[in-house]
Amino acid sequence: MSQKLFEESYVYAMDKENEPALTVKSGSQVEINTFDCFQNQIQSEKTEFNSIDWNQINPATGPIYVEEAEPGDILQVKIENIELGDKGVMVVGPELGVMGHRIKNFGVKIIPVKNNKAIFDEKLELDLNPMIGVIGVAPEGDAVNNGTPGAHGGNMDTTLVTTGATLNFPVFQKGALLALGDLHAAMGDGEVGVSGIEIPAKVTVTVDVIKGYSLNYPLLENEEGIAYLVSKESLDDAADQAVEEMIDLLQPHTNLSLSEITMLMSAAGQSQISQIVDPLKTARFFVPKTILEAYDIILFGRGEK
Repeated sequence: MSQKLFEESYVYAMDKENEPALTVKSGSQVEINTFDCFQNQIQSEKTEFNSIDWNQINPATGPIYVEEAEPGDILQVKIENIELGDKGVMVVGPELGVMGHRIKNFGVKIIPVKNNKAIFDEKLELDLNPMIGVIGVAPEGDAVNNGTPGAHGGNMDTTLVTTGATLNFPVFQKGALLALGDLHAAMGDGEVGVSGIEIPAKVTVTVDVIKGYSLNYPLLENEEGIAYLVSKESLDDAADQAVEEMIDLLQPHTNLSLSEITMLMSAAGQSQISQIVDPLKTARFFVPKTILEAYDIILFGRGEK
């Protein structure tokens, strides 16, 4: 049976000083309710920029203290289900996103969600891609606001963070202090306009602690393969680091030289953009599951006796 956490328990930053909203054991399932990224402040397309409290942005429900988690461990978070609200919101405006230097006025669009579609306008219904924009643990050092991604996770805005995916986070603080929010009904890679279809939601996750293994950055797994998610000041640096992290993860499981595994990653790996609008940029490097299967790669000792 899932334990429940409601949106009234939230934080605006990932921080070791945050008081836990819920304490669970490894292996627990938790149902997490979230506000949208505007804390549900926008209910009308007539909403003006100055009527929004911009200090109330990106609330993340939590944090969840996982009893067994210690610094140096891995916190594994499997996304079991995402249940969306019935309407989302998008905004654009001056200095927001890629086109903010050309957009002169703040604009809001309310987007109903019906019959598994997002109703963009009378001509177009978009397929849903329910995904989590902000998910992470308390960072190693000072607090990091929920608008900024990093090695701890945070505002990675990655389309792969959806139902069926498992995220593996480095644990920096006792209990890990997991929190999540900023759900989207749909979002394209890049999130170029600074918002996806922002929406309240209910997310069900299962949390597990992995001992004896560590990571430098979040690692995502799904049915198709694995992806390192890295955030840096530049997209170039993020993309380069994601490649190196993946090679360092996989090479010890093979008999390949550094040159050979680099060739393999160049032939079969995919450098991809997650988001380009946050204070740090997020890139990912994806490797298909067929590569892991060919070399009998089992991550984190799964299946060991």
